[in-house]
Amino acid sequence: MLVYPSAVDLSSRSLQHLSPLLAGHRRQIGSRWRRLTWCGRQAVPVLAHLRCGDTYARLAAGFRVGIATVHRYIREAVDLLAALAPTLGQAIATVRKKAYVILDGTVLPIDRIAADRPYHPGKKKHHEMNVQVLADPAGRLVRASGALPAAVHDLTAAQTHGTPAALAADHVKRWADRAYQGAGPAVRVPFRGKNLRGRRRRHNRDHAKIRSLGERATAILKCWRLPRKLRCSTTRITAVVRAVVALELAA
Repeated sequence: MLVYPSAVDLSSRSLQHLSPLLAGHRRQIGSRWRRLTWCGRQAVPVLAHLRCGDTYARLAAGFRVGIATVHRYIREAVDLLAALAPTLGQAIATVRKKAYVILDGTVLPIDRIAADRPYHPGKKKHHEMNVQVLADPAGRLVRASGALPAAVHDLTAAQTHGTPAALAADHVKRWADRAYQGAGPAVRVPFRGKNLRGRRRRHNRDHAKIRSLGERATAILKCWRLPRKLRCSTTRITAVVRAVVALELAA
């Protein structure tokens, strides 16, 4: 196998954030020796996997370790990062000081067979997972929820995670798209219909300008190439998404 030098388009702050976490975890479990001795050396394949989507086989060849070793290192680091992702309560504490929050849903493609109907939304020809994203008025990513099958409607997914109720309890104004019709009076959604005129048409136009900022948070999440095509078990996708959020917020 040919090996060549490569680069990860991340700042050193991501490495400086992950390395101490790995060092503390090693001390906690009493790890004495590893193939990649330096914690920063272990952090690099983790960041390459999340940011660039490099496979275990490519990383194993590049770092001259076994595939099982790479899998173990990445799983360990992803779990540590996922534990640092903001909870719903922490996210609400952040947006409580903002004028409003933007709620939007996005789908992450996954590898599944045709028989796995819960992961098939019906609109597209591939299987996906539904993730609910919260963004501040500047379009910065605040929180990403756990992943649910794409067949789950956005409103149902948001209610499953308790997001609308928690935001309503703190009187936080929310802006969302038509998928969240019926989420409550505090959720501002556009009017339905194609041939709108007058006040309703202006309302939808202004609403779209505000809500479009929430697309930035989704774009930030998908700048990490691994979520663009997830090949892991569906039980691991939530941890991957939360690990990406933790790294993005730490950068």
